[in-house]
Amino acid sequence: MLLSLSKIKAGVRELRPYSLSVDRATVKINQNENPYDLPNTIKAEVIRRISARTWSRYPEFVPSGLLKRLSEFSAWPAQGILAGNGSNELIQALLMVTLGEGKTVLICEPTFALYRQISVVLGAEVKSIPLNYQLQFDLPELLEKVREARPDVTIICSPNNPTGCVIEDEQLVKLLGESSGLVVIDEAYHEFAGHSAATLLNDFTNLVVLRTFSKAMALAGARVGYLMTAPELAREIAKAVLPYNINVFSQTAAEVALEMYDSELRPLIGNIVAERERLFAELQKISGLTPVASHANFMVVRSRINPKRVFEELLERDILIRDVSSYPMLQDYFRVTVGTPVENDLLIKALREISNC
Repeated sequence: MLLSLSKIKAGVRELRPYSLSVDRATVKINQNENPYDLPNTIKAEVIRRISARTWSRYPEFVPSGLLKRLSEFSAWPAQGILAGNGSNELIQALLMVTLGEGKTVLICEPTFALYRQISVVLGAEVKSIPLNYQLQFDLPELLEKVREARPDVTIICSPNNPTGCVIEDEQLVKLLGESSGLVVIDEAYHEFAGHSAATLLNDFTNLVVLRTFSKAMALAGARVGYLMTAPELAREIAKAVLPYNINVFSQTAAEVALEMYDSELRPLIGNIVAERERLFAELQKISGLTPVASHANFMVVRSRINPKRVFEELLERDILIRDVSSYPMLQDYFRVTVGTPVENDLLIKALREISNC
């Protein structure tokens, strides 16, 4: 081993890096993206505003215009909102100011791999409990673990990636009441569930809610996310956020998307939810496949055919999905993002062919 590698934390050297398949396909349903491009009306207004400003100047040190619109959109004080270069940056900032040697984070698995990865890099101990056999949150086990481990941070992805399950308000209230540490709800996909944990922010100062523009807001390319919590807590988390972390283009795109959300984006979300239910119903009809009901814009599917083979067979047909069989509890599963009606029809047809092979 290189001598310099000995300076890297042992836990970091043991980590598998977060990665994604480099494969490409015409039907790309592997990253939970919005299948509909950002409407041209939004694009045109973003370009108009960007063209009118001076590009040689830094963006605002504090993106006050964006924070004001986020406050109006979410009905939460701007002082309790942080905007980031994607919600991933805010997850990292939050964990940087809370975790380190001797600290503990609790997660429910399978879930988004970055929670564990960032925590380990920071030197914290990661404790986890599995979802139940229906791939839902196991509240009794979760509460027992919170009482036993007294985690500094508990992270719940709701709807959960990759399973699509949600934590109900009644369950979350019990979790918040039992927790001496922070409870983080990553609701990157909340628009597809029609519900948000943000309604509990007034009642619990240990609650942090994370959101993103990458999914329902059709702005994955702009990399914008935001965090909502008690203003006092937001002020501390902000200390780990780099200055000028959101470029002018992304700030402007997010502002315009918020302004035109009801007229331009909300209808697309309704279309995706309708397609999710249609896709779920059609996959149930295919022999050897068992889709899991989801509250997000994706679903995992149990397959009697090896998921790696399903991935390869679909890729040969120019369709790219996510093989999640390496995740805990998901050795027989693959994940599909809800696409356009045409994309979903191509997926259904291809899976029928593969199932009949």
